[in-house]
Amino acid sequence: MRITFWGAVRSVTGSRHLLEIQGRRVLLDCGLFQGRREESEARNRYLPFPAAGVEAVLLSHAHIDHSGNLPNLVKSGFRGPIHATRATADLLDPMLRDSAHIHERDVEFVNKSHARRKKPPKQPIYTQADVAHTLPLLAPHAYAQPFEVAPGATALFRDAGHILGSAITLLDLAEGGRRLRLGYTGDLGRAHLPIIRDPEVVAGLDVLVIESTYGNRMHEAADLIGERLEGVLARVAERRGKVIIPAFAVGRTQEIVYAIARLFESGRLAPMPVYIDSPLAVDVSAVFRAHPECFDAQTLELLREGTNDPFGFGRMHYVRTLEESKALNERQGPMVVISASGMCEAGRVLHHLRHSVEEPRNLILIVGFQAENTLGRKLAERWEEIRILGETFRLRAEVEVIEAFSAHADLGELLSWTRTLVPPPRRVFVVHGEEEQSLHFAAKLEETGLRNVIVPEMGKDYVL
Repeated sequence: MRITFWGAVRSVTGSRHLLEIQGRRVLLDCGLFQGRREESEARNRYLPFPAAGVEAVLLSHAHIDHSGNLPNLVKSGFRGPIHATRATADLLDPMLRDSAHIHERDVEFVNKSHARRKKPPKQPIYTQADVAHTLPLLAPHAYAQPFEVAPGATALFRDAGHILGSAITLLDLAEGGRRLRLGYTGDLGRAHLPIIRDPEVVAGLDVLVIESTYGNRMHEAADLIGERLEGVLARVAERRGKVIIPAFAVGRTQEIVYAIARLFESGRLAPMPVYIDSPLAVDVSAVFRAHPECFDAQTLELLREGTNDPFGFGRMHYVRTLEESKALNERQGPMVVISASGMCEAGRVLHHLRHSVEEPRNLILIVGFQAENTLGRKLAERWEEIRILGETFRLRAEVEVIEAFSAHADLGELLSWTRTLVPPPRRVFVVHGEEEQSLHFAAKLEETGLRNVIVPEMGKDYVL
């Protein structure tokens, strides 16, 4: 038994961890890497292992940095099952189609420039046709339902509390008379956030693979979300500006909509137009309604009381067409525009930023982790000049960061969760964090008494 780490090690995004058991290969996640354009292109297009040799995929959740390269895996020869929770499987249909659309549109845009310079055209990493070949491979499972993955490998999913359908993957492995239980957190969520349930406690792990996105930082308290958001929206409304919120269509958008709706309903904030400029977010909202098994007690109580729209979805304006999206850039504030992608690397949010970043009345609200070298990171760090779609802009708009919205556990929450593991795992691999965060978190785990805590190297394999 061995594991090789092919993504999201000493960096965030692009999760891919290859497990070998009884000569079979099982892939934990298959995500897109996000960062510098050239590096992203190379890492995502060219897989470091033969796709046809992978027996099965175990998917922790639907976020594109964990699932977004599945169509390329299939295009490259993979034909096995893709195991996921039921909610994750339902989310993947609109999400992968949207991702393919973005790949196709981005390449179309680039090829116009290539044609002018007489350079050869590029091809998308994958297309809608590749997604159509991928979706039939999905194998949905209920939480806590054991299933066979490969000879010597049985799995089940526990709720990770990160986004709808997110899972901690538990694998019971047997080879050559040895048995061990491996746990993979995927992205671990936070307790006491609205809509979805808290991360579950698991037990009996021999090996733990754990994320470390915020491995050296603490979030603001979740109960400050309303207060911080109210201040931001009121400030921009007074100067009749626009609030542009880059947000993932799954999880973050629904949480922001929920929080804004509560401010309007309570009378703490005068209503203003709120636009969800993402066809994907419309489809995702429908998936949310179909999966109450993922909701926390408060949300379930709202549903039991007969509240048809506990998330506030019906109070917002959803934008599907490109024409409607473009029209938003001509509208006057005050208004809020929530648009993907969350790290500002693709999608309609880029066009809203182009039209907004040089106007001091406007505000860019960052509500999630921004990976190194992404446009979102540069905005969060308030660079004086930024490039959007090949053009340079001065950043004159106000930028605000509210980390209380993060769906990732912070340092304290990660440590609290690991303390619930009984008995403690004999070996821990720290992944999905920039090197500084991962090393800091590994050191903190060792201070709690855990031994054999490893921050893996890219492409290195470890015997389990």
